[in-house]
Amino acid sequence: MIEMELNKIVIDEKRHDQLIILKEKGGERLLPIVIGLNEASAIKLKISGFNPPRPLTHDLMYTTIQNLEAKVEKIIIDKLEENTFHAKIVIRNESGKNKVIDARPSDSIALAVRAHAPIFVEDEIIKQTEIFNKNKP
Repeated sequence: MIEMELNKIVIDEKRHDQLIILKEKGGERLLPIVIGLNEASAIKLKISGFNPPRPLTHDLMYTTIQNLEAKVEKIIIDKLEENTFHAKIVIRNESGKNKVIDARPSDSIALAVRAHAPIFVEDEIIKQTEIFNKNKP
């Protein structure tokens, strides 16, 4: 597993798909992930410091986890199937036991920026996307 951090968000309101780029922490490798406009906006709003008057979906999710006396331990992007990334949210409950929840990477990252949780990616996924990006014209 490689720890990554949010490096860039590319929002083009004319397109349906947006792009977030994760960068290897302490390294140079990049992982671009296509996400929806709503998720990209939710991430961008949070990192820009905007606090909405009412909680957005990811804020609600984060507050719910906190109120259940749990914490977002980490995010893991662990699979790439048919050009679709899969992620897991690892939540530690009050007894110290981890619960793993299947999620989209976009929702996972939106939650991670709120919880200040680390983001990990399977090394093989980074290698697969590097090969794909090198073969682009």
